[in-house]
Amino acid sequence: MPLQIQLSARPSVLPLYFRALTARKPGQLTGGSEAVLATVSLQKQRLDTGHLRDYRAVCGFESGASVPATYPFVLAMPLQLNLLVSEAFPFPVLGVVHVRNRIRQFRRLAEHELLDIQCELMAPVAVKRGYEFDLVTRVHVAGELVWECMSTLLSRSKQQRKPDEVANRRRRNLEAVEVAEGHSLKWHLPADTGRRYARVSGDRNPIHLFASTAKLFGFPRAIAHGMWLKAHCLASLEAAVADTSLWDSVDFSVEFKKPVLLPSSVTLQYMRVESGLRFSLVDAHGKRAHLCGRIEQI
Repeated sequence: MPLQIQLSARPSVLPLYFRALTARKPGQLTGGSEAVLATVSLQKQRLDTGHLRDYRAVCGFESGASVPATYPFVLAMPLQLNLLVSEAFPFPVLGVVHVRNRIRQFRRLAEHELLDIQCELMAPVAVKRGYEFDLVTRVHVAGELVWECMSTLLSRSKQQRKPDEVANRRRRNLEAVEVAEGHSLKWHLPADTGRRYARVSGDRNPIHLFASTAKLFGFPRAIAHGMWLKAHCLASLEAAVADTSLWDSVDFSVEFKKPVLLPSSVTLQYMRVESGLRFSLVDAHGKRAHLCGRIEQI
């Protein structure tokens, strides 16, 4: 049976990070055929208007705008981390890589609404580099599904099973289209970008904070949070594309390709297509894509 966790309040992130650092994980699959390994849920969560204001500011959303489509991810992050440090997740949390993220917002959230949040840890899929796990998060309001997110995580390992070719073909079909031409916006990301987002999101993974802590994990400098990059893409595109109907109900996917070192300059390239938008975030020379994405109306 899948592990089931019912929370009465959002868990504190720091103890979860301590467990991530100290938990002994087998580092290999222990058997079982369940599609869902574990679930965690939290009911009747009210939005903190001050926290939402700080999130808008650090990610670049206009003040007083509607609840950003990426914001529920921050609310759910402690629940997701709770699953990863649980006995249901067999791999060490440190070193797990966020490779894809897909958000489906079925309607805009209002600040006064009470959110029921549930996260599921799905069974692994064997890939060439190890195993991929999906974390599926759903937000309901009064029984209505209003928001859904699938985060795909990679645990690198010398797995014993052959890659699942059927699953890999399905996942490749979800990859975003890289934009080669269209409009562009230049960003300069200062060295403290990761620290500012960490204060709002609670994601204090040391690879995002300082060059000294990132070097412990093999990075020459701190790297930007993937979900900050995704949120800043959304904020920039909402401001640049004056089509309010596009943002009410959206399917918003990104594939993370190369880390963004801090500080650095990058360029957001985007173009309109019949179904919505295609975009990519590239380095200052336009030669290397850090992420590619798509936004489509549901």
